[in-house]
Amino acid sequence: MIEDKNQQRTSIAQLGEFGLIDHLTKQFEISQPTTVKGIGDDAAVLDFKDKKTIVSTDLLIEGVHFDLAYMPLKHLGYKAVAVNVSDICAMNAKATQITISIAVSNRFPLEALEELFSGIAIAAKVYGVDVIGGDTTSSQKGLIISVTAIGEANEDEIVYRNGAREKDLLVVSGDIGSAYMGLQVLEREKQVFLVNPNNQPDLDDYTYLIERQLKPEARVDVREILEKLEIKPTSMIDISDGLSSEIMHLCKQSNVGCNLYEEKLPLDPQLINVCEEFNIDSTTVAINGGEDYELLFTIKMEDFDKIKGNPNFTVIGHMTQESEGIHLVTRANTRIELKARGWDAMTE
Repeated sequence: MIEDKNQQRTSIAQLGEFGLIDHLTKQFEISQPTTVKGIGDDAAVLDFKDKKTIVSTDLLIEGVHFDLAYMPLKHLGYKAVAVNVSDICAMNAKATQITISIAVSNRFPLEALEELFSGIAIAAKVYGVDVIGGDTTSSQKGLIISVTAIGEANEDEIVYRNGAREKDLLVVSGDIGSAYMGLQVLEREKQVFLVNPNNQPDLDDYTYLIERQLKPEARVDVREILEKLEIKPTSMIDISDGLSSEIMHLCKQSNVGCNLYEEKLPLDPQLINVCEEFNIDSTTVAINGGEDYELLFTIKMEDFDKIKGNPNFTVIGHMTQESEGIHLVTRANTRIELKARGWDAMTE
């Protein structure tokens, strides 16, 4: 966390807006057959022929969504792409293009933006998406990133939030809660650094949690895995705002209730150890922490045999009649009404 004071700093003003755009976007190559025209004109041109177009957009604001005290700019660029690709994955669609817009203050030199766009370029290559446009402007303070993701899917492949039915099984990919605890570790080390700037953090025991926070991955593999299993989810959402919040979204949109089982929650061993260190209940972290970017979905009960034992997925509950409400069933078999205590952009 010690900053190198001797870094080269090139003023953005030296390039001007169009020079900056040319400089930062020259590394982007076109790979998608649906991209007719990318960066370089008044608008991009796409051709999806018979497929449906999926569009999602997100804002990342310094001081609200990220802290540059511990978020490297290259990681931030990667994350900005991944979290938007995740929204396309949550529709059971394939991400194909993105646009990137930034508002940046004069405290950022050209080299800082090169780092940011390096991460964007790496993510674009990993996820196979074309960067086809965007905008740059000035900011009074801080950094703002806006990403729009575009994807494609056949109409019969798309999965919405409103398709869950009573007796459907609730399934989650991967593990949950780790990104939140990664953030807690980073915040703790930041406070130590502010007291003693010469202190170098020892993060060896927290590598997985920190990676889940700083470099999350969109679950682009889930669509293909489910297709091979011959399973089409009845509803789906990605876990950005916390498991409890996402369950409540599915229930509200689908007019159903839910029983979520505490003993079924998939927790990484490192998460459990660090929760003990911080004296935080791991179940609370798992259901309320956000930014896991795993996929939460429902399937028909008759598809259980196809999915059971698959290492990518965990059945964590089932849907009920709407009148039964939304509950966490504890290990002691006590039913607790589930509350949305995850991230809320309007209250944080």
